[in-house]
Amino acid sequence: MNGLPVPLQTIALLVASNVFMTLAWYGHLKNLASRPWWYAAIASWGIALFEYLLQVPANRIGYGHFSLAQLKILQEVITLLVFVPFAILYMNQPLKLDFLWAGLCLLGAVYFIFR
Repeated sequence: MNGLPVPLQTIALLVASNVFMTLAWYGHLKNLASRPWWYAAIASWGIALFEYLLQVPANRIGYGHFSLAQLKILQEVITLLVFVPFAILYMNQPLKLDFLWAGLCLLGAVYFIFR
């Protein structure tokens, strides 16, 4: 990844991190619903380890090129971009206009943080 520009390294690592985060936070609702909560918590912690192994380097690489606030808003936008397909395709949730409105609000946040 060292050959990629810093913004692309940061974004790629944050996207991968968010995939693990989303699975850790919500995947157990589908896959481990019949198991005790503590079983889901332990499984989620195991998945979250990979999230942190990607998120920490992403933030360290990106900080300096991006401000702290820009990193946070970037993270939130990526979270929504990962969560919406996960919710629709994996969790079989209906596509709602609320996803669009949330995305538009985040675009406003992006505008104000990156201007």
